[in-house]
Amino acid sequence: MRLKIYNALVNRIPGIAYRYHRFHKESSGIKKAISRIYLLWLNFAYYVLFCRFLGKVPDAEVYETKKVPCNASESELASREFGYDVDTFVRKLSEYSVISFDVFGTLIFRPFSDPADLFFILGERFGILDFKNKRILAERRAREKKYKKEGHYEVTLKEIWTELSAVTSISVDDGMNAEIETELDLCFANPFMFDVWKRLSEAGKKLIIVSDMYMPESFIGQLLEKNGFAGAEKIYVSCEHNINKYEGRIYSKVRDEIGSEEKIIHVGDDPRSDVMMAEKAGIDVLHYPQINRCDLLYRPYDMSAIVGSAYRGIVDSHVYNCLNKYSMEYEYGFIYGGLFALGYCNFIHEQYVKENFDKVLFLSRDGDILKQVYDRLFPEDKTAYALWSRKAAAKLMAGADTSDYVRRFITHRIGEGITVGAAFDSMEVSFLKDELSKWTDPASDVILNPEDKLTSKNHEALIRFVIHNRDRIISSYDEQFAAAKKYYEDILRGCKKVCSVDIGWAGSGAISLSYLTEKVWKMPCTVSGIVAGTNTPHNVEPDASEIFLQSGMLKSYMFSQSHNRDLLKKHDPGKGYNVFWELLLSSPQAKFSGFYSDGPHFEDSDIDLVKAGEIQKGILDFVKEYSEKFSKFPYLLHISGRDAYAPVLAASGKNEKYLNSLKNRFSLDEGVG
Repeated sequence: MRLKIYNALVNRIPGIAYRYHRFHKESSGIKKAISRIYLLWLNFAYYVLFCRFLGKVPDAEVYETKKVPCNASESELASREFGYDVDTFVRKLSEYSVISFDVFGTLIFRPFSDPADLFFILGERFGILDFKNKRILAERRAREKKYKKEGHYEVTLKEIWTELSAVTSISVDDGMNAEIETELDLCFANPFMFDVWKRLSEAGKKLIIVSDMYMPESFIGQLLEKNGFAGAEKIYVSCEHNINKYEGRIYSKVRDEIGSEEKIIHVGDDPRSDVMMAEKAGIDVLHYPQINRCDLLYRPYDMSAIVGSAYRGIVDSHVYNCLNKYSMEYEYGFIYGGLFALGYCNFIHEQYVKENFDKVLFLSRDGDILKQVYDRLFPEDKTAYALWSRKAAAKLMAGADTSDYVRRFITHRIGEGITVGAAFDSMEVSFLKDELSKWTDPASDVILNPEDKLTSKNHEALIRFVIHNRDRIISSYDEQFAAAKKYYEDILRGCKKVCSVDIGWAGSGAISLSYLTEKVWKMPCTVSGIVAGTNTPHNVEPDASEIFLQSGMLKSYMFSQSHNRDLLKKHDPGKGYNVFWELLLSSPQAKFSGFYSDGPHFEDSDIDLVKAGEIQKGILDFVKEYSEKFSKFPYLLHISGRDAYAPVLAASGKNEKYLNSLKNRFSLDEGVG
C-alpha cells in the first residue's frame, strides 16, 4: 500500500518526481518533514490548480552555481549565528550538574555530507553493486517489521543485517563486524565538542549520552573512547530501550533515572529530536547547530557521489564546527583549492608511476604549494622545486621562438600604460633605447622614442625593430643562457625522464624547458609536462598546445579539448578564470626573473605574502584532513578533474562575484611573470 501511494504521489508525473527528489534527497530533520508537505503541494498544484508546467522536468542546468558570501568568511558567519565559543559554551553548561550529549552530528562526525554514504565503503568491501540502497532498504524493512510486531520502529544492527543477509551472501556476523569496523575507521571527534567535553570532565561534571541509534551501547562507548570522549557515566541508546528522542519518551526515562533533584541540560544538533522533544520533556537544551546546514546553499552537488559527499563532509566539519574563525583567504584555500591540490597531486603521482619518471619538477611559483602537498602525500617520490617563469623562458627562447618573445613582452603589454623604454627595461635590453633614433621602420612612418607609450598604433613597428635587432638581443642573454644550463644540469643530473608541473595554460613552461633541455643543451633527459588545464576557445591561441596534448608530451588534469569540454567552454580567461586558479596556487616565494652568473635573480613580490600564506595553509589543512580521514581508503584520493573544478564552478554564480571579491583582496601583476 505504501509503495502504491508513493508511486501515485511521486513517480506518476516526471516533473513532480524531479522536483520532489531534488528537494528531499539531502534533507534531514525538520526539512525532511517539510519535503513531504512540499510533495502534497506539488500534487495539489498539478491536479487541482492545473499547474501543468509542474509535470515537466525543467531543462537541466549545465553548470551548478551557488551564492557564496562575499563580505565575510563562512566560519565567521557561522560563529556569529551560533553565538558561542568554547569558553561561553562551557560556562553555560557548567550551571548544570548533569550534561547530556547527542552523539552523531554533535560529539562525533562522519566524513560525509550524507551519513548513509558510509555504506558505499561497505559496498566496495563486499563487492556488491548498489549496496548503499540495499542497506537503506534493509533498515527500512527491519523497522517496518518491528512496528508491526511491537508498535515501535527501534531496531538493532543485528535485525538490519538479518534482513540484508537474506538478500546477499553476507552473513549477519560478517556484515555487523564490517559495519562496526568501518564506522570506527571513519568517524572522528568534533574538535569543538572535544574541548567542551574535556573541560567539563575536568570540572567533575556528570556527563551522559542519549542517542537514537541502531548500534549497541557497547559500540557507542567504544566509539566515544576511541575519539577521546571518555568518562560517560551512562549511555542511553534508543535501540536498547525501544524508545527514542524523536518521539521524546527516552528523555522521560533519563529524567526519571537521573532524579528530579539534578539540574540537567541536553546538547544536540537536531531541531526536533534534540531540542523540541527534550524541552517538551522538561529538560533544558543548548542547541549545537548542524554542520551541514549550509550545504545546499554553498557546496556543489554536481560531483561524483562519493567524492562529492567526502568533500562536503570534510569542509562542513572543519568550517562549521565553530571552534575557529578563519580568514576569507584561508577558506579560499581550504574550500576551493584543497580538493584540487589533492586530486592534481594524485594525478601527477599516477603519471609518475605509469611513465616511470625519475623526478617531478614543480615549476615556480605555482609549484610551491603543489610540491608541499605532493611531498606530504608521496614522500618516497623524487621531486624538485624548479625555478622557471614566463619571463625567464621568453628570454631563453628568444632565438628559438622570437614571435612568442615579442608577444609576451610587447603585444600582451599593450594598454598597460608602459612606455617603449619600460618595455625594453623589462626585456633587459635597455641598450636598444639609443638605437631607436637611428632606425627607420621600412613598413611605416612611425617614429619610435623611449618615452612613447606602447600602443596598438606603434607596437607593430616596435616588433619589427626588435626582430631587426634579434641577433644582438639573443647575444645579450648569453650569460643567462649559460647559467640556466648549469642550473638544470644540477637538477637533472642522473635523470633520463622527468615531468614538469605547472598550472597551465598553454603548457609553455614544459614546452620551452623540453626544447632547451633536449634540443639546445643536449642533455640526456626527456622532459614532458603536466598542466592543470589548457587554453580554451576563449583564448586568442586556443590550439597552441593541442599537438603536444595529442602526442602525450603534455597531459592535462582538469580539462582539454579531448575531455571535460564543458569546463573547457566555461573557463574564460577574459572573465578572470586563469587568475582565480593561479590565485589558489599563490606563493609567498619571491618572483623569479632569470638566471645569471651570480645566481638566480628575483623581483619584489607582487602579492600579499600573508594572504598567500593563508591560502596555502587552507590547502594544506584540507589535504591533511581529507587524507587522514580516508587513510584506510586510498582510492578516495582518485579525484577526477571534473570534481576538482566543481567547487570553483559552483562559486562562479552571480557573474563570478565571490571569485572576483577574493581576487580584489590582492594586488596582482597579471603581466609577464
